[in-house]
Amino acid sequence: MTWAARTRSPGHRLRYGGGACGIERLEAVLVGEGFSPHRHDTYAVGVTLSGTQTFRYRGRLRYCLAGEWHVLHPDEVHDGVPGTADGFGYRIVHLDPVLVQEALGGQPLPFVADPVIRDGGHPLAEYLADMDETLDDLRAAELTTAVADLLVRHADRSFRRRAPLDLPALLRVRALLLDDPQSAHSAADLEGVSGLDRWTLARQFRAAFGTSPTRFRTMRRVDRARELIRAGGRLGDVAALAGFADQSHLTRMFKRAYGLTPAAWAEAVRAAG
Repeated sequence: MTWAARTRSPGHRLRYGGGACGIERLEAVLVGEGFSPHRHDTYAVGVTLSGTQTFRYRGRLRYCLAGEWHVLHPDEVHDGVPGTADGFGYRIVHLDPVLVQEALGGQPLPFVADPVIRDGGHPLAEYLADMDETLDDLRAAELTTAVADLLVRHADRSFRRRAPLDLPALLRVRALLLDDPQSAHSAADLEGVSGLDRWTLARQFRAAFGTSPTRFRTMRRVDRARELIRAGGRLGDVAALAGFADQSHLTRMFKRAYGLTPAAWAEAVRAAG
C-alpha cells in the first residue's frame, strides 16, 4: 500500500521524491480540502492512485479516477478537489518545458486538449513507481522522453503546423531570466539579448516554453522562495531575498503558483514527514 493510500486524515500532505534538473516528482493526498485555482509553468503529468480527483480546467469540470492519468499544460489555470469524502491520492511529475523542447528537437510545445487520459500502461508509470530512486542523467532523459512521447501521442494536431521558432534566441532570453530573476528586465533588454522584436519574442517564447517571459521570471522567484521556506526562512525575509516587493506579494504569487499559501504549503510538507 502506498503512503498516499495510508494517509487519510483531513488536510493536505505533500511528499517530494527524488528529482533532477527540471524534473520534480510529488506524491500528494488531499482529504476534505483542495487546491485553489493556480497555474505553474511546467508540464504536470500524473496518475490518480486512489479516490476521485476533480478539477476545473479550460472551462470544464473534469474527473480523474484511480488508475487514470491527467496532463496539465504549462500556464493553464486549474484547481484540485476531492470528489468524495475519502479524498484522493496521486503521483505526478512536473517537467520543465525546455526538456520537452530538447526531446522533440525544438518543435513548438505539444498541447493536449483533453487532460484526462484513460488508456493506462504508460511507460511513465515506471518512473513514478519508486519516488525515491535517484534520477541520473540517463534515467532523467528516459523519463523526459516518456513524457514527450505521451504528449505527442495525445496532442492536438494543430501544434505541428505552427510557425518555426528561433530557438537559440529564445534560449538566450530564458538563460538571462533564469540567471537573474530578481531583476525587472525591460522589453528593450530582452530585444537586445534575442535580436527579436518584443511581439515576436512574446509569441515565440510562449510557443517554446508554455508561458510568458514575465511569468517565467515570477515562477523562478517562487522557486527560490520555496527553497528558502523549506530551509526555515521567515516569510518576510524570504520575500525580500526572492525578489518580491513584500510578504503580501509573495503570498499572492505563491498561491497563484501552488494553490496554497506559503504557510499552508510548508505545513503540508511537514505533515508528510
